[in-house]
Amino acid sequence: MKHAGSDALTQLSELLQQVRRRTGLREKKAGLFYRKSKSFLHFHEDPKGLFADLAIGGDFVRYPVDTPPQCLALLSAIDRTLTQ
Repeated sequence: MKHAGSDALTQLSELLQQVRRRTGLREKKAGLFYRKSKSFLHFHEDPKGLFADLAIGGDFVRYPVDTPPQCLALLSAIDRTLTQ
């Protein structure tokens, strides 16, 4: 599964805007977010759809992000993780 390219990131622009509003995250390059000095969130594209990998407890958990409810689930997971 390859990292999301510019076309995929364009499709995710609304989601990315929401992620950028979270405090404590730094976007090193488009779609690649760090928390402190560690990779926190990045995106992949696959024939099955678009996915986000979110660092939770030292591991990455994969979330589908093709639909608005899936994007909301990711944003909720990000918020939960940021409060830990």
